[in-house]
Amino acid sequence: MRVLVVEDEVRTAAVLRRGLVEEGYAVDVVGDGIDAVWRATEIAYDAIVLDLMLPGIDGFEVCRRLRAGHRWAPVLMLTARVDVDDRIRGLDAGADDYLPKPFSFGELTARLRALVRRGAVHRPVVLRAGAVELDPAGHRVWRGGEPVDLSAKEFALLHLLLRHPDQVLTRTYITEHVWDDAFDATSNIVDQYVRYLRRKIDLPPAPSLIETVRGVGYRLCVPLTPLPAGSALPAGSVPPAAGTGT
Repeated sequence: MRVLVVEDEVRTAAVLRRGLVEEGYAVDVVGDGIDAVWRATEIAYDAIVLDLMLPGIDGFEVCRRLRAGHRWAPVLMLTARVDVDDRIRGLDAGADDYLPKPFSFGELTARLRALVRRGAVHRPVVLRAGAVELDPAGHRVWRGGEPVDLSAKEFALLHLLLRHPDQVLTRTYITEHVWDDAFDATSNIVDQYVRYLRRKIDLPPAPSLIETVRGVGYRLCVPLTPLPAGSALPAGSVPPAAGTGT
C-alpha cells in the first residue's frame, strides 16, 4: 500500500514515515499543500495522511482541490487544533477521518487500515447532474449557476436522487429515506414533491432530469455529454439507436 504523508513539521514527518514503513507501507512525504495536490494528482495513493496547518495552502484547500479534481484516495486529516468547527470543515471539504494531535500511532494505523479497506470510492463533495448542483454541507442548490430555493423536503428528495444517479428508486424507498416510518406510504406525497422539484430544477425545453418509471418510481437521469462534431466514439462503445429516448 502506498501512502502520502503531508506534514510540514520535519520531526513529525520523519516519525510518521519511519513508523508506516515498519508497518509495511510505501511512504512518500511532502511538506506543503501545493506539493501535496500535485503528488496526489499524479500518483494513485491508497491513502493520504494530511496535516491541517500547512504552508502555501492548508489541508482544507488540499482536500477541496483533490475532490474537485476527482481524486478519491481516502484522507486522514491530522491537526493540533481541537475546535469542533475545524473537524466539521475538514470532513465537509472531503476528508474521510480526523485525528487530533497528539495521537497514538497505533490508533493512526488502525484508522488507516479502515480507510484503505473502504478504497478510493467516488464521493464528490458537490453532487451534479446536468445543470443542477447540490452542496450537502452548505445546503445549497444551483441550476445553471443560479441559486435555487428549495424546502427542506425538496432538498432531501433531490439529495437522495443525486446519490443514486440512473437508478430507479421506488416510491416506498423514497418515502422511507426522505420522510419516516410514521408517514403514510400509500399517499401521493412523493409524486407531489417530484412535481415541485421539476418546476424548480428543470430547464425547458430540455427533458426533465427526473424520469417517471411507470408503476415503480423515479430515476434521476444524468445527461450524456455530447461528443464534439466529427469526433469518433471511444473504442468498444455502441452508438444509441435512432429514435430512442426516455
